[in-house]
Amino acid sequence: MFVCGDLIFTGNNPKMFGDFKQVMIKEFEMTDIGLMSYYLWIEIKQGKDRIFMNQEKFVREILKKIKMEDCAKVNTRVECGVKKSKNDEGEKINSTTFKSLVKSLRYLTCTCPNIFYGVRLVSRFIETPTMTNFKALKQIL
Repeated sequence: MFVCGDLIFTGNNPKMFGDFKQVMIKEFEMTDIGLMSYYLWIEIKQGKDRIFMNQEKFVREILKKIKMEDCAKVNTRVECGVKKSKNDEGEKINSTTFKSLVKSLRYLTCTCPNIFYGVRLVSRFIETPTMTNFKALKQIL
């Protein structure tokens, strides 16, 4: 993957890749800034035969936002056997904060598909979240 201004392109044919890059540079005012390493909170590490992407820095920022930097890791992202309901009588929490965190988790599913199910569950309670819903969200984090 290479970045030229706002254009990102990738390929596995070095000659075609180079030719395309030269045509684009001639046609448009752009600069080749080399291999992509970071884009939209996604870190990209490129090896000779593979590309690895992660959002570790983004996760750290989310954890910092809710003061969970030193939290313990868990194997279970969703607590099994606990029924969640939209009519939960628990303590209501700030829906703006909850929405922001759910949106962040949705974005994380791009590189962490293993959290998709849990994120989908907590998304159901985005309008009137309770402390129980927030605890479920924190468990995913």
